Amino acid sequence: MIELYTCPPEGATVVCADELGPVIPRTFPPAPGWSPDGHRIKSEVDYGRGPEKTWVYGALRVRDGHQVTMAASSRNSAFYQQFLQKVEAANPAGDIYVVTDNLSSHNSLSTRTWLEDHPRIRHVFIPVGACWLNLQEGWWRIFRKAALAGQSFAGPPEIEHATRLATSQLNARAKPWIWGRPAPPTRQLRHRYTYTV
Repeated sequence: MIELYTCPPEGATVVCADELGPVIPRTFPPAPGWSPDGHRIKSEVDYGRGPEKTWVYGALRVRDGHQVTMAASSRNSAFYQQFLQKVEAANPAGDIYVVTDNLSSHNSLSTRTWLEDHPRIRHVFIPVGACWLNLQEGWWRIFRKAALAGQSFAGPPEIEHATRLATSQLNARAKPWIWGRPAPPTRQLRHRYTYTV
């Protein structure tokens, strides 16, 4: 699988795919007012989490660092197939190798049947417990800082808007993702001087 990152097949596109979530909207009560004598009213910290969960699907194109994202209300085969359609539309030429984990929706009967009608898309499953082989995990870290850190969302539309905005901003400054650690900088030795008296 590392060969897909280091030397992909001629004319093919390597894409790392994964899901992030659930991102849960939270609603906070209004701020407490002031008492008649001018003191602030203290209240318990209280917030509620709504039943609406949002999953963010993401696919990182390794050769140039561009990302395709999609927000969905569930993590199932139907939404995964919709997401694969977006990935296929974003990569119109050549075979597409999708590096992903062994989630049941990625390997379900309906997904395998759908893939038969889309022969350009080929799944490459990472081994169980080796999520570090999926470069999408590193992109999620950058995405969380750009879109989710310190935010409180009132509902799924706000999560979807933040996802679209952060993806477009990160794609504007995207760079290729290179497998492996860069070589350490070469160290130049200082000139050694000898002093004589």
